[in-house]
Amino acid sequence: MENISYKDSILHLENVSLKEIANYVGTPFYVYSSESIRENYLTFNKALEGTSGRVFYAVKANSNLAILKLLGDLGAGMDVVSIGEYFRARAAGVAGEKIVFSGVGKRREEMKAALQGGIKQFNVESESELFALNSVSMDIGKIAPISVRVNPDVDAKTHKKISTGLSENKFGVPLTAIQGFCKKAADCSHIELMGLDVHIGSQLTELEPYGKAFKKIAELTKCLKADGYNIRSLDLGGGLGIPYNLHTPAIDIEKYVDLVKNHLLGLECELEFEPGRLIVGNAGLLVCSTIYFKETETRNFLILDGAMNDLIRPALYDAHHEIIPVKEPLPDSSSVMVDVVGPVCETGDTFARSRKLPLMGEDELVAILSAGAYGSVMSSEYNTRPLVPEVFVKANQFSVIRKRPSIQEILQKDIIPTWLN
Repeated sequence: MENISYKDSILHLENVSLKEIANYVGTPFYVYSSESIRENYLTFNKALEGTSGRVFYAVKANSNLAILKLLGDLGAGMDVVSIGEYFRARAAGVAGEKIVFSGVGKRREEMKAALQGGIKQFNVESESELFALNSVSMDIGKIAPISVRVNPDVDAKTHKKISTGLSENKFGVPLTAIQGFCKKAADCSHIELMGLDVHIGSQLTELEPYGKAFKKIAELTKCLKADGYNIRSLDLGGGLGIPYNLHTPAIDIEKYVDLVKNHLLGLECELEFEPGRLIVGNAGLLVCSTIYFKETETRNFLILDGAMNDLIRPALYDAHHEIIPVKEPLPDSSSVMVDVVGPVCETGDTFARSRKLPLMGEDELVAILSAGAYGSVMSSEYNTRPLVPEVFVKANQFSVIRKRPSIQEILQKDIIPTWLN
């Protein structure tokens, strides 16, 4: 976790006290370091020097407009998977020609809106999608630029729910069917085949799967070029993992880029990269208050006001997040083994099991680290719990970039039919 430290015994993000933010917005809340996001983007971008690589930030990792604005101003394009994300990117000032549209289920109205608003390319994943896109493009008199998403049947060695490159997964066109697919794309009157796309999964911590996928893509690209197809761009996806455990090293970006160079640099193709988690994951955290410390004969529970609806990763993926107190423990503080849980009435509402933490009572603050990616974007109002605020920090100042709705605002979204009155 970057840019956090104890100052005067209180945890700070950059130079802002988390206790000060808690006093202002209440808990729970998400908070992100603008400097960490900037550093992470620039570090990755610098590693691509010597290649034709361009960064298209994966909006699904964290789609707050303030974050998209920061990255867009730094020069990033955007990778989106819905028309909602597309319009978020546009609202943040990103030109349509810097947006890549991915996803297996693009609807015709989404295709039309993106074509009319401007798009760099659609990453097409099936013949059905190809023919639908051609039809939409024909109706409005546009040519749709596409890359074909290849399913290379490579095991990403990540959690099964975020593995996307195996033949059993729903994503992409099988490697063996690509040449036939490209022939059909070439026969479409309003489709321009530009390149290939591959993305084998998320939170990868080993380079070997990338090497296998890149080797297959390189061989395929050579074959397609030999067949006369003008393959001029390769979208290599993202998925680079971050260290969620303080003792786990981060994936080596330089070695990753070397792998790209070794396999793909001589193909004379523009390279596209779609990091998301790598940019924002370790730049954010979720701050909660303790409600109760509960002792039983077999376990101890630290009950927080944050819940699985606020951060679902531990419940959904058995994901590990470090948890630390906002007030710095004294060297001789007592520690206790606890399960860190939320107030939702499900056993799955658990952030950590058998975690050794300083002994804490009620109304103390804890920080759940590395929560900048797939935290707020996957949150919900389950149990009619309001979505938590998001806060952006820069140096010694902070701004609320998503406010907490009131219960009344949540209720007003529901409509009671007149026939019940």
